[in-house]
Amino acid sequence: MAATEPRVDVRFDDREQGSVAFVTLDNQAKLNTLNRALMRKLMLAVETASCRDDVRAVVLSGAGDKAFIGGADISEMAALNQESAREFITLLHQTCDCLRICPVPVIARVDGYALGAGLEVAVSCDLRVATDRARFGMPETRVGIPSVIEAALLPQLIGSGRARELLLLGEIIDAQTAREWRLVERVVPPNELDPEIEKILRAIFAIGPKAARLQKSLMRQWENLAIEQAVAAGIDAFVRAYETDEPRRLMSDFLNRKRT
Repeated sequence: MAATEPRVDVRFDDREQGSVAFVTLDNQAKLNTLNRALMRKLMLAVETASCRDDVRAVVLSGAGDKAFIGGADISEMAALNQESAREFITLLHQTCDCLRICPVPVIARVDGYALGAGLEVAVSCDLRVATDRARFGMPETRVGIPSVIEAALLPQLIGSGRARELLLLGEIIDAQTAREWRLVERVVPPNELDPEIEKILRAIFAIGPKAARLQKSLMRQWENLAIEQAVAAGIDAFVRAYETDEPRRLMSDFLNRKRT
C-alpha cells in the first residue's frame, strides 16, 4: 500500500459562539517530521484560521499517537549547505511565528514525541496539553547543529538552568518532568486528552472574543518591552477594548448573575 502523502488537515468546528480550528499535521510515516512542503502547508492552514473573525481558538495536533512533531526532516537537513541552511531555518522560524502571531489562543495537543522543531512549534503555542506518554527534547546538538530560532523562548518559559540542561545535553524528558519544569501546562492520560482540550475551549468561549485577542497581542508585546512601556501598551489595549460593547455587555451579565 502506498504511503499517505504528508498533509495538513484543517477542520472548523462551528459552535454557537464561534468556531474552533482543529489543525492536524499528518506525516505519520516519519513521526510527523517537518519538511519544507509541510511547513508551508502548516503556515497556510494557520493563516486561513487567523483570517476568520469567528474563530476563537486553534488546536494543533500531530496525527496518530506516536508523535506531535518528531522534529525537522533530517534527510532535508543533511543535504543543506550554508546558503540553503539559512533558507530552511528561516522557513521553520516563520512556521513557528505564524502560531505566535495568530490572533487567537493556540493550543498544542501533544501526544508522543515533541522533539527539536516539534518542541519549538509547541512552545510557540499559547498552551500545551500533553498525554503522560509524551516525550520532549531538543537533541539537535547530537546531530551536529545548535538549537536555534524559537528555542530562544525556552529560558523565559522554564528558566535558564533547565533550558541549558535541555539544550546542551540533548536528552529527552518525560511528560511529568516537562510539567514540573513548566514546559507544559497540563498532563493527562491519553483517553483524557480531548476532554481536557475541551475544558480549555469552554474556558476560552467564556471570555470575550475581542478581549482574548487583545490579551494575546499584549502578551506578545510584553516580551520585548521594558516595564514602563509594557504598562503603557496595556493602557492602550484597555482603551481599545471599549471600541465595541463587549465590556459593557459582559460586565452587565456578570452584575445580573450576582443579583440573582
